[in-house]
Amino acid sequence: MMLKATIDADILKEAIDALSALVTECRLHVDENGLSTRAVDTANVAMVSFSLKKEAFESYSATKSEIGLDLTKLKNIFGMVGKNDIITLDLPEETHKLQISFETYRYSLTLLDPNTIRKDPNPPTINLPGSVVLSGTELNNTIKAAAVVSDKIALGIDPVAQSFYMVAEGDTDHIRRMFEKNEVNFINAVEARSLFSLDYLKDMGRVMSRAVEVEVSLGIDHPAKFSFYSANGNGHVEYLLAPRIEAD
Repeated sequence: MMLKATIDADILKEAIDALSALVTECRLHVDENGLSTRAVDTANVAMVSFSLKKEAFESYSATKSEIGLDLTKLKNIFGMVGKNDIITLDLPEETHKLQISFETYRYSLTLLDPNTIRKDPNPPTINLPGSVVLSGTELNNTIKAAAVVSDKIALGIDPVAQSFYMVAEGDTDHIRRMFEKNEVNFINAVEARSLFSLDYLKDMGRVMSRAVEVEVSLGIDHPAKFSFYSANGNGHVEYLLAPRIEAD
């Protein structure tokens, strides 16, 4: 048996949402401890690293394997799932079809050949000295507000004011949100500032809005790292987003 498991629908839907915010397919690594993957979007701008421990499941049994998932199809299937449903996943040995069951539905999903999917990228070695931990909801709300006036946003840390800020400037409009030290759960107030595309952040923000807290790591004109837990600490997601470098 390659995989036989049952899981709360909301936990699995969150996991698929976290991945599909950036990619449409992935190589999923399955072993006795849980599931994991790392994938880069087609434009090489953003990367997602994801893991879900076996403790997140109601029941879980697996042997080490690698499977190719069409995340778009999975997301469409899970659109049918009701809140608090239990999903059963069954992948027998020597088959290329994942059996997905919930309520009275029985889906048979043909898996992708992992060899046709881009290999997991190696995470880049970068130094991001500035960091802040804040509410996922607050982070997403600011991203949504910024998208009204611009297609890009600057994230930064002011070491003098000991604060984290998000600034978006459009042709005529401007928005700035300052998070003071008492508004965040933690801040390492090292000077940092980079500009990012809101197209990516809007999709990531919808996922991060469910997180109790998100750790944002920043440098100067460096990628930003967004790290958070799900599934009562049994799931972990990390997004890495490349900066937009503005021409002088």
